[in-house]
Order: sequence, then structure tokens, then C-alpha cells
Amino acid sequence: MRVAINALFWNQPATGSGQYVRRLVAHLAPLFPDLEVLLVAPRGHSIHHAPQHAEVVSTEATARNGLSKLLYEQRSYVRSATDWSADLLHVPYFAPPRWTALPTVVTVHDLIPLLLRGYRGGPLVRAYTAWVSAATRRADRVLTDSRAAARDIISHLGIAEDRVQVIYLAADATFRPVSRETDDELAAVRQRLHLPEEYLLYLGGFDRRKQVPELLAAYAHSGLATQMPLVVAGRLPSSDSAFSPDPRPIARELGIQDAVQFTGWVDEADKPALYRGARAFVFPSVYEGFGLPVLEALASGTPVIACHGSSLEEIAGPGGLLVDATDSEALADAMRRLVLDDSLRESLAGAGLVHAGQFSWESTASQTALAYREVLDG
Repeated sequence: MRVAINALFWNQPATGSGQYVRRLVAHLAPLFPDLEVLLVAPRGHSIHHAPQHAEVVSTEATARNGLSKLLYEQRSYVRSATDWSADLLHVPYFAPPRWTALPTVVTVHDLIPLLLRGYRGGPLVRAYTAWVSAATRRADRVLTDSRAAARDIISHLGIAEDRVQVIYLAADATFRPVSRETDDELAAVRQRLHLPEEYLLYLGGFDRRKQVPELLAAYAHSGLATQMPLVVAGRLPSSDSAFSPDPRPIARELGIQDAVQFTGWVDEADKPALYRGARAFVFPSVYEGFGLPVLEALASGTPVIACHGSSLEEIAGPGGLLVDATDSEALADAMRRLVLDDSLRESLAGAGLVHAGQFSWESTASQTALAYREVLDG
């Protein structure tokens, strides 16, 4: 079986789609040596760190702007896959080709451009979303990361339930608990990032659905500023805007600037230790297709505070305190509870570790390969 995987996001490992395609491909070959993987990428788009078992194919087209990207996704990718005798296409993000003779599997991580008004973009972006939505309805199998995302796909794209399959993602093996007495990696990261001895942690983006301003307001209301610092990690917005508000002036306005530490961008290699050093991970996003940071925190032995709705209830499971996305007092109370109640924190951390252990990339790859076979077998 030869599968042509669209590798457009391969060189963007900091994105969800980039992490997904890299980890999926890395785990497919050891489990299925008879599965041939073609990584198809636009011309000029070098594939870094490709596994030895994957063959890299470059198309004649580039993907430097919106139009060329669309042409690559809809024509050049399909043509190259056909020329290399692929049996099946797998597009690991929300952009399958609309017309192809090859069986097609597409992974739709979320429907943010359809469900959240502020993410719909201008006329061209909306036209693109409409196009790939129509193309997704024609795919032979739609994979997605959670039951919540599957419900959205069935409801908003009108795809039959038997063509939508939930295959959970997983945290990388580097996310694991380590005793603080022997955690040299944590000590090094703490020194490099100038982290406090213990802290609450937010790690993620700053677009509006992440609710970082609401997190800061709840933290200020919690009264924890003199007891437990808040570390806010992630690439800060280059400018203040309604879509991506800069959290630093908000912290100053709330009078908590001395208790909140903004680390800026954090290297992937530093994230496991950053999670391990946290008293709790606070992730008040209003919508996630999966919510990989939540699972990474749980796998690191750190309990989570998240919001009801979307996928986060599934992913946090028994390792999380869930609050209503609009309830600032509940968010503040959850932070207070995990700071002040050691037994609650230990209970959630233990339950979260067990829960996180149920997710693995081996399982993700195995279920995905089975989906390929089912599609080919008709």
C-alpha cells in the first residue's frame, strides 16, 4: 500500500498540523513495514528530518501565496501522487482535493474558520473555507481528533457519521514526570528562563479564543499574586489588536505585573520541564479540536484547569478541573484550589497521568493505517 501524504506543514513543527504529520509518519513504518509513505511537498519546500522509510516527492508547483497554495493542494499534489503510483491520498489538514480519482483520507483537526466569527477572515479566506468544506464532503474518510470535533464535522459539514472517524492524538514521550530532586533538565530550564521555584502556567497562543485577558483578570481576582506567580509562555503578539491582544499592558492595568512573568517563545525541547515545574497548567481556551498542551501537561504529571465545551473535557478527563468559559469567579476559584489544596493537586495529577497513558502515537498510527486499508478495501 502506497500512501501519498501532503507534507505542506512538515517544516512547521510548532504548529498542530506540523506536529501531527511528523509524529504520524514516524510511527507508521515501524508498525507497518509494508506501508510505503510518499511525502509530497511543493517545489522549493525542502523536507527536513524526513524518516528513512519515507520517500520525498517534490511537485512542479510552489505554494508561496494563496493562489499557488490552492493550485498545489488541488492539482499538483494529486498529479504527483498519481505519477508516483500512489494508492491513496492522505491530507493531514483541512484542505483535501475536490476532484481526484484516488481514494482520499483527510484529517480535519477543527472547524474554527466555520464556528468562530473572528476567525473567518475576508472574502478570499471565506471562499477558500467554502471550497475545502465542499471537498471534504467528497472525501472517502474524514479523520478527526476528538468526539467533540466529530460532532462539529457531522453537524456543520453534513457528512454522514459512518464516514467520520475519531482517532486521538498523543503527547510525545518526552512529556513525563520526573522527580524534582533528580530533574536536572528542569533546573537548567528554570535558570535559563528565570523561572520561580513554583508557578501557575499558561502556554499557548494569544488569539482571542485562548482567553488570556480573562485568565489574567481571574488571576488578579484570585488573590494569588502574593503567593503563586503566573508564568505566561508563548510568542507574544508583535502588536496589540482585538484579535491578538497584548497581555502585558493588561497585566499592568490589573496591577499584577510583578506577579506575572512573560517568557516569550519557548523552544520545544524546554516545554516538558516547563510543564513539570508548574503547580498547575491553566488553559481557558473556548474551543480546541484536541488541545495537545492539556495532554502534554497531564503526561508531565501536572493537573489542568480548562473550560467546558469543545474537546477539552475529553482530553483533560479526570486530571482536570473544568469551569465555564464565561465564569471568571470559577476560574479564579479553581486556581486557588490547586494552589492551596495539596491533596486535590496530587489526586488530579495521579488521575491525569493514568488518563494520559491511554493515548499513544502507536495507537494513532495503527488506527490511521487501518483506516487506509478500510478505504482501499471499499
